[in-house]
Amino acid sequence: MSGAPPLSALDAVAGRRSIRAFLPTPVERETVLRILDLAARAPSGSNIQPWKVHAIAGEARAALSAELLAAHEAGEPEVPEYPYYPESWREPYLGRRRAVGWALYGSIGIGKGDRERMARQHGRNWLFFGAPVGLFFSIDRDMGKGAWLDLGMFMQNVMIVARGFGLETCPQAAFCYRHAITARHLGLPDTEIIASGMALGFADWSAPENNFPTDREPAEAFTRFTGFTGF
Repeated sequence: MSGAPPLSALDAVAGRRSIRAFLPTPVERETVLRILDLAARAPSGSNIQPWKVHAIAGEARAALSAELLAAHEAGEPEVPEYPYYPESWREPYLGRRRAVGWALYGSIGIGKGDRERMARQHGRNWLFFGAPVGLFFSIDRDMGKGAWLDLGMFMQNVMIVARGFGLETCPQAAFCYRHAITARHLGLPDTEIIASGMALGFADWSAPENNFPTDREPAEAFTRFTGFTGF
């Protein structure tokens, strides 16, 4: 656990970012349990708490990463287990996606059209970007859309609570594109689906890919106020 003073809730949210380079410093099992216990205060419809977590570290994590990376390097096709993105892109979403992609690649010196280095960077997903702990969030396949909202709120809590322990995260939908390999390593039953993976560990703040800016639209741009008075 970090010796830094604890973050306020506001600072924990405001400073959250997806970390893509971690230090090899181990994270204790009890710390992971504490994070998950606190994150479980997330709301859920009728308190059904539909989330399930699979935490992996050590040799088990290394074995999973090795098989996933081998599949990536062999060019085996990625097949999404569920449609995370829209079938066709349009603005403003396409522009935002491209902007963050080029900001990431630019931070580590990958130019447009350098597909080989882009592929290598994508492959770092399977290594959890060097994080010692991988978390997988699954849900029963027969759950409705509302339960997926519950799971998302739980995952957000995990990312924010982790910062209170001096840890950082990177949510990784990439694992849904190689679901069969991941599910086999986790011993996941066919009745469950992995919604997302997540890297957990101590950030390497010297890495440029952890320091490029990511824009957010101001609330005024995406909020419609009705019935308010004053300025």
